[in-house]
Amino acid sequence: MRAIILAGGKGTRLRPYTTLIPKPLVPIGGECSILEIIIQQLSKSGFTHITLAVNHFAKLIMAYFGDGSGWDINLDYSLEDKPLSTIGPITLIDDLPENFLVMNGDVITDLNYGEFYNEHVTRKNKVSVSAYKRSVNIDFGVLEFDLNNYLTAFREKPTYYFDVSMGVYCIDRTVIDKLYRGQRYGFDDLMIDGIKKGEKIWINNYHGLWLDIGRPEDYQYVDENFLEIKNLLGI
Repeated sequence: MRAIILAGGKGTRLRPYTTLIPKPLVPIGGECSILEIIIQQLSKSGFTHITLAVNHFAKLIMAYFGDGSGWDINLDYSLEDKPLSTIGPITLIDDLPENFLVMNGDVITDLNYGEFYNEHVTRKNKVSVSAYKRSVNIDFGVLEFDLNNYLTAFREKPTYYFDVSMGVYCIDRTVIDKLYRGQRYGFDDLMIDGIKKGEKIWINNYHGLWLDIGRPEDYQYVDENFLEIKNLLGI
């Protein structure tokens, strides 16, 4: 089982933490980095080969993790010489298996990566995406009005709910084979193009723990509650 971790971003949302170190190496709870947590989880879920797609601060990440022997896993790297967004870096990897897992390097979740991968393979999906329901609070009174500009509804500081991508997905290699090597191509492009072409993209609607560590508020929550979250993650 093969996993590709996207670890090439600049982590601008986490500045000043990421001014001198890459986002995947930002410490959590004073014990370990985000990327260490993900690697441990993937290893326990049955993944034996991990590729880190790196760019920003690539040498630091490569020096820290080496060949992955410290985590009892085969670890290698794919180096971008320019930003290629989220799917583009995968086009640089020549030895892709028939199916593989792709994930952002700033995700904290108790999703069972192995079960998600196996479901993808069993269903023979081309693309599988894990989704999570997040709330967005609006700090204003929201007005709704008709075509004549007369008020029809009012909601004071409403909360909206959206099913968002968790940054964890599985892909069939044929999807990548259709792209040009080194092509800048994002997850948004993959979704929009898939809809236009009528392709079936399976959504895994997940209800467990999920946090985007690239968001300062999520990072602070994990950092302050790491012992509790660590137990949930089983590491």
